[in-house]
Amino acid sequence: MSDSMPEPGTAAGTAPGSAAQDPSGEDAAQAAAAPPDPAAPAPLNVARTPTGSAAVDEELERLADADHLPADGHIEVYEDVHRGLRETLTGLDAAPTPAPVPAPMPSYDNRS
Repeated sequence: MSDSMPEPGTAAGTAPGSAAQDPSGEDAAQAAAAPPDPAAPAPLNVARTPTGSAAVDEELERLADADHLPADGHIEVYEDVHRGLRETLTGLDAAPTPAPVPAPMPSYDNRS
């Protein structure tokens, strides 16, 4: 082919098999070797154990939203979860508690 027409599957001005065509070439290796950005979003992979309270578990699951935000966005999620947990726990304190069940009376009906 002529110099003005690139071969099929190649970019103009590059040779077949070069980094522009082959994503596993030097450019990909350099990108993989680059240190990760510490401010970039990264999942913390923290295990969340269910508490048994649906409202509390829902608030704790909200912490996963921070995994997709840069570090400077975490504070908003943490404050929102903290506020929700305080409201939920305050609501539990305000709820009336059932009266305790009295212990059964001993039976005096055992004759020997």
